[in-house]
Amino acid sequence: MNPLLAKLQPYPFERLRQLFAGVTPNPQYAPISLGIGEPKHPTPGFIKDALSAGLGALAVYPATAGDLNLRQSFTGWLQTRYGLSLDPATQVLPVNGSREALFALAQTVVDASRSPAPIVMSPNPFYQIYEGAAFLSGAEPYYVPSVPARNFAVDWDSVPEDVWARTQLVFVCSPGNPTGAVMPLDEWKKLFALSDRHGFVIASDECYSEIYFRDEPPLGGLEAAERLGRGDFRNLVALTSLSKRSNVPGLRSGFVAGDASIIKSFLLYRTYHGSAMSGTVAAASIAAWGDESHVLENRMQYRTKFAAVTPLLAPVLDVRLPDASFYLWAGVPSSWQGDDQAFARELYAQYNVTVLPGSYLARDVAGSNPGRGRIRMALVADTAECTEAAQRIVQFIQNRVLP
Repeated sequence: MNPLLAKLQPYPFERLRQLFAGVTPNPQYAPISLGIGEPKHPTPGFIKDALSAGLGALAVYPATAGDLNLRQSFTGWLQTRYGLSLDPATQVLPVNGSREALFALAQTVVDASRSPAPIVMSPNPFYQIYEGAAFLSGAEPYYVPSVPARNFAVDWDSVPEDVWARTQLVFVCSPGNPTGAVMPLDEWKKLFALSDRHGFVIASDECYSEIYFRDEPPLGGLEAAERLGRGDFRNLVALTSLSKRSNVPGLRSGFVAGDASIIKSFLLYRTYHGSAMSGTVAAASIAAWGDESHVLENRMQYRTKFAAVTPLLAPVLDVRLPDASFYLWAGVPSSWQGDDQAFARELYAQYNVTVLPGSYLARDVAGSNPGRGRIRMALVADTAECTEAAQRIVQFIQNRVLP
């Protein structure tokens, strides 16, 4: 058995099940889960229709690179969204959702034969696939802290020079999970300069890019590169998917785009990896990438929901509207003394509301876990259910009897 598997930590939701083991939630309340970031808005009918119309493709093995129409749907969307012109033949590839692509990209990029062991860098807190991808590529993960005082911006300046020298891959998540922070242009400029100096690849995870709350859409990695005169996108790959944008998490459809030389190597890896996108899924994907009206409607639903929920929670939790994404990243009241796990467990027991302890989404570094004392709430259900959950959380905090 691969000994690197022993380095993998339990997924946050497995830890949450263990935390709730033996707890019987209050039967007076129907269960409401804010724990898992699974979109709950209805899948648009035209995407379902395109999926059904494409069933004939089940009789054909799909090409790993996808057909030209699929790749052109990616480049067309990049032109519409960011004003970018990419070559559909060399600079984009279909993937079966961003999760598998993030993992597979690390296996493509990392050269584990280097000594000392290479480093794969990610924000802290982070999406756990980054860590698993690092371990199973033979690299060591390095966790860069996020700074609450700077809207949870990643503190790239805190990374020592000798760590940068060993780094082969940097995961960026913007808009961030769980914080919702968007990386500004000056931070991209800093990271690009470091990449030029040390030669590492940047993987920009942008699956939340279409859920935002202000007039200006979030800056993308490829867009930042173009603005900074890096139109070849050297050492940069952006990853996105339809799951959140189009409410199709079960479709497992997305794409990667960027540096043509990396895309070429990634295609080679994927050809052997057996991860071609079904032509049936491709048909639905082409339809989804070609329509913006359903995306606007989806965004407005989230804006309405966050506008209703955030003011309810703000008086009792350290919380504010994020830049983007569908999460609230909230600090628990001081009476819990930073114990996010106790907060989540008591809330579940007394009010049947599930939230995710922030410490499950981060790692201890130098004796400190940047997620400790915070919770992540995924506002994925409808407005009424999320509002009900918020009202219960307010009651829970206000009615708590201290020992």
